[in-house]
Amino acid sequence: MNVLNLPEPDFMQEEEITLFSDSVAKWIDEHAPPEKFAQWIADSSVPRQLWNDAGDAGLLGISMPEEDGGFGGDYRHEVMLMRQLGWKGADHFGISLHNAIVMPYIWHYGTAEQKARWLPRLQSGELVGAIAMTEPGAGSDLQGVRTTALKQGNQYVVNGSKTFITNGQLANFIIVVAKTDPAEGAKGVSLIVVETDGAEGFERGRNLHKIGMEANDTSELFFNEVKVPGDNIIGGTEGQGFYQLMQQLPQERLNIAVQGVAAAERGLEATLAYVKERKAFGKRVIDFQNTQFKLAEVKTKLTVAKVFVDHCIERHLKGELDAATASMAKYWVTDIQGETIDEMLQLFGGYGYMNEYPIAQLYKDARVQRIYGGTNEIMKLLIARTL
Repeated sequence: MNVLNLPEPDFMQEEEITLFSDSVAKWIDEHAPPEKFAQWIADSSVPRQLWNDAGDAGLLGISMPEEDGGFGGDYRHEVMLMRQLGWKGADHFGISLHNAIVMPYIWHYGTAEQKARWLPRLQSGELVGAIAMTEPGAGSDLQGVRTTALKQGNQYVVNGSKTFITNGQLANFIIVVAKTDPAEGAKGVSLIVVETDGAEGFERGRNLHKIGMEANDTSELFFNEVKVPGDNIIGGTEGQGFYQLMQQLPQERLNIAVQGVAAAERGLEATLAYVKERKAFGKRVIDFQNTQFKLAEVKTKLTVAKVFVDHCIERHLKGELDAATASMAKYWVTDIQGETIDEMLQLFGGYGYMNEYPIAQLYKDARVQRIYGGTNEIMKLLIARTL
């Protein structure tokens, strides 16, 4: 999709990246077409089989090295996967969280034994990943988590509850943010893996009913005296969790910005098709000056957003994307996503309020972008600290 008529930056123009993008598009057309997603929205989840299909197609672990069981690509492959999902309206499938958030924690910080034990199974689809940060009483303030993982002999016992966990109903590999030393504040936070298959004391709560992103299962999770092997602390050492989270959150926030631009691009494509066909007062909606002005504003804002996101991607590929710039991308792009999709929905009139039109789904889905991954207010605090 090139509805903005922007050339790809040089670093995204390699033939291998283009071929990968085309293959992802074909896979989505076959395995996640719009008619299937309508049912998945009704079910509040994608089928578990979709994860196995993605593993068979080589779409899991795409930025992990081949020697660690991955596809052998880099972040550009993650970008093209996220874009194609957004362009085709299949972005409820939580594959990018699995690929570009969960797996990097293991690759960057896991011991050699942990990588060998988990990465190939995450790549195949045997394991579906989630990360459990948010709690009923702790959202963006990760230092305030109350879930504990306390050492008892050669194992840890996990107690606590989490909420708003993406992939929560299907995930059987959950990175839990927990206090291994509650007296130490941030220094007492660790990341511990809970493999849920057969784990006594682990319970899934409700598959939460949301106003958007309905096919993406989002859950409450409960840990009641869940016993976890002692070698499931990521990196093998307690107290590293807060550092690990802070190092990886910039990529998570850049992911959200990439997804925001892609979704808004899809909205613009759908809106252009509609206003060129729909007539009012004897002429096409596109022929009204107000429509032209509104869409000129939308295209300008999305062009600036995409250029900025491409700049951030390039910096990230070089290892130069700092937390403040990633926060700028996350907050500003998601604000723009919300503004532009709202303007585009207005051009549909009453039809824009009907769920059968893609713009309605895009409108609902956009709202959470300003909340998860750290609220936009938190992003502004992080940016302000650099002033």
